[in-house]
Order: sequence, then C-alpha cells, then structure tokens
Amino acid sequence: MCKGLASLPTCCLERAKELKARLGSILQKPNWNLSSCKMGHNKPTMEECLRWKQSFEKLLSSKYGLCAFTAFLVSEFSEENIAFYFACEDYRSTKSPAKLSAKAQKIYDEFIGSDAPREINIDHETRDITKANMLELSSSCFDLAQHKIYMLMAKDCYPRFLRSPAYRDLVCQAKPSAKATKPPRQEKKA
Repeated sequence: MCKGLASLPTCCLERAKELKARLGSILQKPNWNLSSCKMGHNKPTMEECLRWKQSFEKLLSSKYGLCAFTAFLVSEFSEENIAFYFACEDYRSTKSPAKLSAKAQKIYDEFIGSDAPREINIDHETRDITKANMLELSSSCFDLAQHKIYMLMAKDCYPRFLRSPAYRDLVCQAKPSAKATKPPRQEKKA
C-alpha cells in the first residue's frame, strides 16, 4: 500500500475498494440488456412469463427468463451473484481432477477472495469455511457459499425482479401461446 493510502481511515479504504469493484464490473461488461440476449425472434409466451412468478427455480430453468433476470441483476449492479451461482454449477459438473483445481482457484479469486473484483456478499463464517474447503478440493467445496447466494437471490433479487418495470414490460410484450391464439372449434349443425 502506498504511504498516502495508509494514512486514510479504514472506512475510506473500504469504500474505495467497493467502488473499485463496482467500476471494474462496469468496465468488464458493456451495457447489457434484453436486446443482448441471443433469442432471435423467439420471445417468451405470456404463459412462460407468468410461470416465472411460480418459483425462482422456474425462472432460472427458462432460457429467456434467465436472460431477463441476468439483465435485471446487471442493471442493479449485482450480476456477480448469478455469475457465481453458475460458475459453481459448472465447477460441480467438472469431472477432470486436473481442471478442478484451476476452476476452484478462479472462482475463489474472482468472487470470494479479499481483493475479488466481483466479490459476492457472504458472511465471514461462510467465507472462512469456503477458504478451508479450498485446502482439500471436492466438487462440493463451494456448496455453502452457493446456497447462501441462491437464497439471497431467491429472497431479495427475485421478488424485486417480479415487481420491476422490466418484468412488467416483458409480460405486456409477450406473445400469447399457440393454444390461446387458435379460434375455438365450432360444432357442425345437422
């Protein structure tokens, strides 16, 4: 640390670190919105959009729902949560022990370490447990941290997404399903 920074109060240093992380994530990614989703002309149906309200899991399992939710997180400067969640999913599905170590270190350095550019919001106990898990790698070493982030998104980000103008606009612009657009059959008169 340079001499000038050492003389600053700790709260200023913490705030500067937070701003550096936010600025870093903005600079790393261009403006990201629904138009950057590679969905072509296939917009979600009204039924699909309404299904996302049933559960967070249904939102994440929908390709367009995931894209819309990610765009919402980017707009709220919290896309590191979904990025961490799926990095853990990718890590868990890794079969090669040789790749496990490199992926684990990358996840730790990017999301959990003290100077992580996209640091996730987890408590110190979870951070310490995850750091200890890094000493003996297994496919489940990030499970606790991933669960905490999943619950944070499910209880905080997901309800805000459902109340957001972005979600309401999607529902308004959604195309009706094929079932809803077919005219009802008329019975033949004898």
